[in-house]
Amino acid sequence: MIDENEHFRRLERMYHAAPTNAYYRPLLHISAAGAAELEIPVRPEFFHAAHAVHGSVYFKALDDVAFFAVNSLVEDVFVLTVSYNLYLTRPVSEGVLRATGRVVHRSRQLFIADAELLDSQSRQIARGSGTFLRSTIPLSPDVGYA
Repeated sequence: MIDENEHFRRLERMYHAAPTNAYYRPLLHISAAGAAELEIPVRPEFFHAAHAVHGSVYFKALDDVAFFAVNSLVEDVFVLTVSYNLYLTRPVSEGVLRATGRVVHRSRQLFIADAELLDSQSRQIARGSGTFLRSTIPLSPDVGYA
């Protein structure tokens, strides 16, 4: 059994090594059991036709931070997002997206996590809530958990 901080660092390394993150360049930090933070610098490549960040980037930030808040509580298997509800509250076209997530409910198999996304002026630009389940995929070097 590894200690809690080592579990958090392994999850962070797994996240940063995921191929999709080479494009988004996010920075994940798991600060405590059931909580996570994420930053993604805004780039023009994320813009839709109206020159603001596309909602898919908002979703990625919110789902990722909620997911890792949940997986910080699960040390043996990968969790899976079952559903995610997203509210887009403000457009953004510069600065850094900052997301925070926290687990608000947990049972043996089911977890619910809330997340909030802020712009560089600490204004809320989106929020969401997701449902997550334990999978049968072991946390192992095969998924980058090392």
